[in-house]
Amino acid sequence: MSQYSAIPPKERLPEWLRRPLGDASAMERVQQLVKRNGLHTICEEGRCPNRGECYAAGTATFLLGGAICTRSCAFCQVDKGQAPEPINTHEPKRVADAVIAMNLRYVVLTAVARDDLDDHGASLFTSAMAAIRERNPLIAIEVLTPDFWGGHADHAAAVSAQRQRLETVLKAEPVCFNHNLETVQRLQGIVRRGATYARSLALLAASRALAPHIPTKSGLMLGLGETRDEVIATMRDLRAVDCQRVTLGQYLRPSLAHLPVDRYWHPDEFDELGAIARELGFAVVRSGPLVRSSYHAAS
Repeated sequence: MSQYSAIPPKERLPEWLRRPLGDASAMERVQQLVKRNGLHTICEEGRCPNRGECYAAGTATFLLGGAICTRSCAFCQVDKGQAPEPINTHEPKRVADAVIAMNLRYVVLTAVARDDLDDHGASLFTSAMAAIRERNPLIAIEVLTPDFWGGHADHAAAVSAQRQRLETVLKAEPVCFNHNLETVQRLQGIVRRGATYARSLALLAASRALAPHIPTKSGLMLGLGETRDEVIATMRDLRAVDCQRVTLGQYLRPSLAHLPVDRYWHPDEFDELGAIARELGFAVVRSGPLVRSSYHAAS
């Protein structure tokens, strides 16, 4: 039981969740560039509170595969639908052009779930990585992928297909492979529709087996109804599959159509959980109310 009393969500956010947007000129410059090139970033689609800071620091997270996701996770701001946009064959070049124009040093590539594609979007990552490296091979690229699951009624065939899609991405040599559990095991069905706790852990384990030189990373949102003990148990499960990096941040409700916030965790609680994560053996830990998957990813 935490020593901090639960702070129920209210109309006004707690003081520690209210922060300025940061470098307004950097935000405007990036927003115009992204719009001009017909691109998407999870920074904008997900209305990340850190985007001004990250843009100014030379990092950004591009959202591949369009702006419509074939999953319907109850926490996510990204639009959902079973008829996503056709794949834009110019997307890799446009992403690379934007990366160069923004003078980025560290890029995170993520994607909407594309269960409609044969490779579930694996080639979206590899094509964008190749285009960026053609322009500047020194830019570090992290990937934040969906689970690549589905397309086969037979479980063994589905596992094999998932592994092949994962291997395709890992062969492109990202500097980090990130796949988020998002929440504790008990809340998976409510929060992550179409994904499961066991499959996500298995994906992270497979990444370590296929490419042990590439660190793995995962993240949790707090404030969905989980307990402190459940968060710690989840971190233990991540360490059991040799996940090296973890992010812990506060869930913020994007709209009334999304899951409500159960409570706001205090910054001191995030500090405590961060300390526990380090004790468990995570090499890189980011834990704080405004931490997101790609926050300070380059450091």
